[in-house]
Amino acid sequence: MKDLKDKVALITGCGRDKGIGQAIAFRLAKEKCKIVVHDIGKTKGEIAPKHGVGLQEEILKTVDKINNMGGDASGFTADMLIEEEVKELVNFAVTTYGKIDILVNNAGVGYLFGPLVETSQENWDAVLGVNLRGCFFGIKYAAREMIKQGGGGRIINIASQAAKSGFSHTAAYTSSKHGLIGLTRVAALELAEHKITVNAICPNHITTGLGAWQNSFMSNAQGKSEEEYLNDMRSRIPIGRVGRVEDIANTCAFICSEESNYITAEAINVSGGEEYH
Repeated sequence: MKDLKDKVALITGCGRDKGIGQAIAFRLAKEKCKIVVHDIGKTKGEIAPKHGVGLQEEILKTVDKINNMGGDASGFTADMLIEEEVKELVNFAVTTYGKIDILVNNAGVGYLFGPLVETSQENWDAVLGVNLRGCFFGIKYAAREMIKQGGGGRIINIASQAAKSGFSHTAAYTSSKHGLIGLTRVAALELAEHKITVNAICPNHITTGLGAWQNSFMSNAQGKSEEEYLNDMRSRIPIGRVGRVEDIANTCAFICSEESNYITAEAINVSGGEEYH
């Protein structure tokens, strides 16, 4: 995809090793994009535990890996709950590389799970805050720059199969991802005249990165071993395997390319046939 060379891509929540965001960063770097590697960089108690965030050292490792493979990457920490920090994140991309062409809203809280009747307001607000409000902040400030630049752009929101279907123990998460599809479609309508496309990718369960923790939580919640849980998952997927981070990264690279310039306002399933809504 030669048209991606020298494009500037800001990817939120991509510091964590073996996660979706990191795979997207590596894939776009392979296409010669300049990459801004973002994550929160620190823990924040229950709402941002070690297993759910990319720490400062992980951000630096991801940046180093990209630069060592001949790419061009820089790291930046920001809390997606805080509007001013998200604004500074976008400003960092523009100041460092002169522009922003691609925003991938990947940062999300996918670990504050539990029965609906036991979900606290604090956890509900944290999930909706990062997964929906944080994406809104990212779109708002990245779109302003793209409009000012006048050359179009790509905004990709990493949603979930939970944006299409419901799953037990994930009331806040599922609600946030359904909301993200609505935000995607509104943004696509408003930004189309500026040649900015806005789409969502809806993966089913990815078992590495944060997914490894989710395997443990969901198998326990269902009274199964992890092996039983994963085997049951494979049996529901027509292609017969679980999703890989590369599946999401490859889809993202296509949407970023000029070959996708007629695709906008879509919520694209990447689920091996499991999700077809």
